[in-house]
Amino acid sequence: METDTFYKKIIEWYYLNKRALPWRNTKDPYQIWLSEVILQQTRVAQGLPYYEKFVEQYPTIQLLASADEKDVLRLWQGLGYYSRARNMHTTAKIIADDFDGIFPNNYEGLLKLKGIGPYTAAAIASFAFDEKVAVVDGNVYRVLARVFGVETDISSHEAKKIFSDLANKLIPESNPSTYNQAIMEFGATHCMPANPACLFCIFHYDCVANTTGKQASLPVKSKKVKVKNRFFDYFIIEKDSRFLMHQRSGGDIWSGLYDFYLVESEEKLITLDEINLEKNDFLQEVLSKSIVKNVSENFRHILTHQRIEARFWHIILNSEVTLPEDYYFYSLEEIEDLPKPILIEKHLKGLAFLA
Repeated sequence: METDTFYKKIIEWYYLNKRALPWRNTKDPYQIWLSEVILQQTRVAQGLPYYEKFVEQYPTIQLLASADEKDVLRLWQGLGYYSRARNMHTTAKIIADDFDGIFPNNYEGLLKLKGIGPYTAAAIASFAFDEKVAVVDGNVYRVLARVFGVETDISSHEAKKIFSDLANKLIPESNPSTYNQAIMEFGATHCMPANPACLFCIFHYDCVANTTGKQASLPVKSKKVKVKNRFFDYFIIEKDSRFLMHQRSGGDIWSGLYDFYLVESEEKLITLDEINLEKNDFLQEVLSKSIVKNVSENFRHILTHQRIEARFWHIILNSEVTLPEDYYFYSLEEIEDLPKPILIEKHLKGLAFLA
């Protein structure tokens, strides 16, 4: 297929089928960057309300940069992959402090910013400044692999160069922003991972995957995601209508968010008799000075690489205990303002487990 045939067809399709999305109506690099960060690993329908909340709460990058990380995480709550929010906040500070809040107006300049990689730099450069640089995301990989029959494993090192070279060969001199939006939209809503609309496709007779029946096998991706099973027993320790929580840190999930005292097991959820109290002085002291008011049913929480089975023990503490480092008691009103994993938030809302 000729290059101009491809981009003309896909742009024409885009004008007829594009979704009305707010970040398509701006050339503000901040709002474009914000939308790209939110939409990483997030569907548009889920990400749109978060985008609108962030633009309303932090209409400029300076306001986002000056915000408390706790407030940024609270606004992000429910989107998952919280490292995106922390990295976004860090990058906002860098742009606000070191670049006077002004984004570089080209791909190479944007790429020099910590926290902005090739994909995001290309998106900002193209959408905000109309630079001729191809945006290559998962949707673009899929469209190019199918239409042109590229069978290079997209998980391989060589795939990045092959697909980037092809994408940059196809992008037109004029209106590269619209072309990039068009091919991404085409992949997201038409050439979908499962059940692509091949029968009504603008490339029906030109697409290698369609003419050879390889829609299900393209793009090629050999690496399998290994799912880890984890078992969380949460202890909701209450004293004087206040609840013990701490802020998670380190390289584990939900870093920067608040949750209750946790005992994690390797193979299954535990009973109180199965807890090795000799290795847990704090819980041993708590259980000796409290009553177990309630225990919840088991809950399953699914992450991309992890499957969590959780249960909540409601403990009423009768006297003082020595608290672990960085643990504090909070009222329900204070907890409402803390950023929390959606697993915690979901059960706090009904308070059924505290009954």
